[in-house]
Amino acid sequence: MLLLLGAAALWGASRLVWSAQQRDGGVRGIVLETHTGAQVQGALVPLAVLAVAGVAGAIATGGWPRRVLGVVLAAAGLWAVWLAVDGVSFGGFPVGTPVWQIFTGRGLALLGGILVLLGGLTATRKAGAMPRLGARYSAPGVKKTARDPDTELWEALSEGEDPTKD
Repeated sequence: MLLLLGAAALWGASRLVWSAQQRDGGVRGIVLETHTGAQVQGALVPLAVLAVAGVAGAIATGGWPRRVLGVVLAAAGLWAVWLAVDGVSFGGFPVGTPVWQIFTGRGLALLGGILVLLGGLTATRKAGAMPRLGARYSAPGVKKTARDPDTELWEALSEGEDPTKD
């Protein structure tokens, strides 16, 4: 769930305004030019896709592969946190800049990065305890013993052993 929420937050942050600047628009005069999170930090959407793919990978794998995936997802979360705080400024915005959108976009990316980081750490820490896809159908490691002695004799014969030999 952490990975899905983190992916949604990263994708949402990529759609909001992250920066604004005034430029000369020629005949139109001075124009306020805004850039979305995807334009400023192009890695936001791929990190969101990685988090969604990490959900499928965490469900499908178990043991060491899940731990490796958790480390990769935790690193992706740290990277998203870095992208959110890299280049943030708290003043000097041009007139008409949607300042609330800039801080909301960066804050949403920060939240998404933290959620992906926590999801990766959880997958790493609980890799052995979480159920794995298809684990119900895997062969059991310990042979079950039959309850009925006659059934045990027939199973021994089926396996090629002689139950009368002591």
